[in-house]
Amino acid sequence: MTHGSTENRPSKLKVAVLYGGQSGEHEVSLMSAASIIEALDKTRYEVTPILIGKDGRWPVALETLRNFDVVFPVLHGPNGEDGTVQGLLQLLGVPFVGAGVVGSAVGMDKAIFKDVMRAHGLPVAPAVVIYAHEWRAQPDSVVTRAVMALGVPVFVKPANMGSSVGVSKCKSSAEIAAGIVEALRWDRKVLIEAAVPQARELEVSVLGNETLRASIVGEIRPRREFYDYTAKYLATGDEESELLIPAPIPADVADRVRDMAVEVAHIADIQGMTRVDFLMNGQTGELFVNEVNTIPGFTSISMYPKLWAATGLPYPALLDCLIDLALERHAGSGTAER
Repeated sequence: MTHGSTENRPSKLKVAVLYGGQSGEHEVSLMSAASIIEALDKTRYEVTPILIGKDGRWPVALETLRNFDVVFPVLHGPNGEDGTVQGLLQLLGVPFVGAGVVGSAVGMDKAIFKDVMRAHGLPVAPAVVIYAHEWRAQPDSVVTRAVMALGVPVFVKPANMGSSVGVSKCKSSAEIAAGIVEALRWDRKVLIEAAVPQARELEVSVLGNETLRASIVGEIRPRREFYDYTAKYLATGDEESELLIPAPIPADVADRVRDMAVEVAHIADIQGMTRVDFLMNGQTGELFVNEVNTIPGFTSISMYPKLWAATGLPYPALLDCLIDLALERHAGSGTAER
């Protein structure tokens, strides 16, 4: 699968891989970038790693990014996946892999993303959003409001964070309070969301610019309480999550999930790549859109590349395709944004 013209390209494309950054997902970014750098075809690309420090310092002058044919951001979370770096690259006029400013920003903020999905009639779990100033002023009232609206159990999440950083599953008012305190360590806005009964976690990888295609559906079965940061990146042995590819669901349900994943990406104006995550009610089969990841994990155990590999697009070819899509979008629009 290829995209874009290669007629006027240099013998080797100069690719800058941006990784690290200031978010709580710094270490995940390091793992993803290492996998990408290793897998990029060195006969096709001249690869330059650019590690942004935890303090936000760049090792190069920003103007030097203009010297590259394409930039591959591998910056998970805030100040990387949220449209900030995408806006910078757009201003510099440099082609870049992944979603543009709008898609990145909508995808990063879980609360806004769910509002957008809800406005378009897509199913999302009931939720309450609170802000740090509300918690400081009336913590008991915030907890009471959440319990009355959602019951228990609930998931408490920072609105702008990924890789399950700062996420807690809470089964009582006291646990909700503790979960809010933890979430506020990472963001000023917190999403409190009703837990889907006996939830099954389904994931689909989406690829493309104007025309999007979806991978086969995968399922994650965590052996921990839920698919938290430890389960994703640190668990070993009996605590390792089970990745089922393809997901053991009926063909018509898989088709519906794949169609919905493409619809989600279109609605959120996400181009290039995204992973769309769903929750299925284990009792009723009802589907809920959970979240998107516009710069999904690219480690050796990450679902985005594994799903494409199982669909017939191996890891190195997937990277080629993503770079082609970045150049195609840039050439077709005259800027790095559609």
